[in-house]
Amino acid sequence: MTSETRVSCPNCGASVTWSPEAQWRPFCSERCRLLDLGAWFTEERGIPGDDGEVVGEQPSEPAVVPD
Repeated sequence: MTSETRVSCPNCGASVTWSPEAQWRPFCSERCRLLDLGAWFTEERGIPGDDGEVVGEQPSEPAVVPD
């Protein structure tokens, strides 16, 4: 007996079978996938940093270099 793995769509919560045939996994549809992608593009979603600074961001005050 083989049980299929089912996951919830991260966008709408619909049940999705986790298999190679599930084209949009972990999403239930292309629509849910695109809605999630749009949320990342508009920065509604993001990965929080330690202090909120962007990696590679230049400091606001230039560093003083001794002679």
